[in-house]
Order: sequence, then C-alpha cells, then structure tokens
Amino acid sequence: QVQLVESGGGLVQAGGSLRLSCAASRSIFTINVMGWYRQAPGKQQRELVATMARGGVTNYADSVKDRFTISRDGAKNTVYLQMNSLKPEDTAVYYCHADYSSWGQGTQVTVSS
Repeated sequence: QVQLVESGGGLVQAGGSLRLSCAASRSIFTINVMGWYRQAPGKQQRELVATMARGGVTNYADSVKDRFTISRDGAKNTVYLQMNSLKPEDTAVYYCHADYSSWGQGTQVTVSS
C-alpha cells in the first residue's frame, strides 16, 4: 500500500486552469500505474480522467484530451494533473490512485459558468 495526498482543488471560472498534485509516500517509480479519476455530483461511479504508466505512457478520457495533462516529478514522488480550459462539467471530486488499489482522499474541483 502507498499513501497518497492530493491538493490543488478549488473554485475556478469556466475557461480557467487548476493544477492538482498527488504526493506519494514512496517512489512513484515503484508503482506501475498512477492516475486520476473523478466523481461528479450525483453520480455513483468514478470515471477515468488520466493515467500514466511507469514507463511514461499516458492515457486520457476523450472528454479531457487536449485540455488536461498528466505529468510527474520523480524527485518529489508527485504526480500532477494540469487542467486547462475548464468547463462546468469538469466539476467533481478528483481522486489520485496508485495501481488502482491505493486512493487519496480526494480534492474538490468546482467550475462555475
């Protein structure tokens, strides 16, 4: 198990940007896949936003391609999610995961129209 702590959420107007951070308790290069999911208000399911494999391969949901970018800093054991051109439909609690088994506490992102 790895502990994950997210930060960087908040309230932003449509068209704005936010950067989420996910700090891991051990080297992120010991983790096969890290990424972000989100759970929108009123929805029971979390949906994939973006993932990054240990080798650097990334994957994005169609709804965020060309707007969101996942990246990492190995020296800080941190994965980031840069979110640009935010839309009201991006409003959700965003969760970081490690190998789909360890999850952070979530960080709220609210985009106003």
